[in-house]
Amino acid sequence: MSIKLQRIYEKSNDSGYRVLVDLVWPRGISKKDAELDDWAKEVTPTPELRKWFNHDPEKFADFKSAYKKELLNDDEKLKKLAELQKLQKQQTLILLYAAKDKEHNHALVLKEVLESKLPK
Repeated sequence: MSIKLQRIYEKSNDSGYRVLVDLVWPRGISKKDAELDDWAKEVTPTPELRKWFNHDPEKFADFKSAYKKELLNDDEKLKKLAELQKLQKQQTLILLYAAKDKEHNHALVLKEVLESKLPK
């Protein structure tokens, strides 16, 4: 199937397995309105990395590298990544995030990692 990215604040008619990939619950969204199938806190950037990045486009390349390293060197994160990869083979996986910047956010990096081969 495929992986789609979507801001949680945007309405979409896409059907699929909806996963929130933010550590913090997005402001102004009720759990009912979110219509989530999962909240994958395990695969979010560490608070330290997230705060350092602070959605600064100039830091995105370094953030991307550090975040990938976090994802691929943590057993809990790898386990959740493998689960999400398995799901996306059966249905469309919709990664939901709250960031305003659609070109410089962790969901983009997460999608890239999910579309690659994970270490065993």
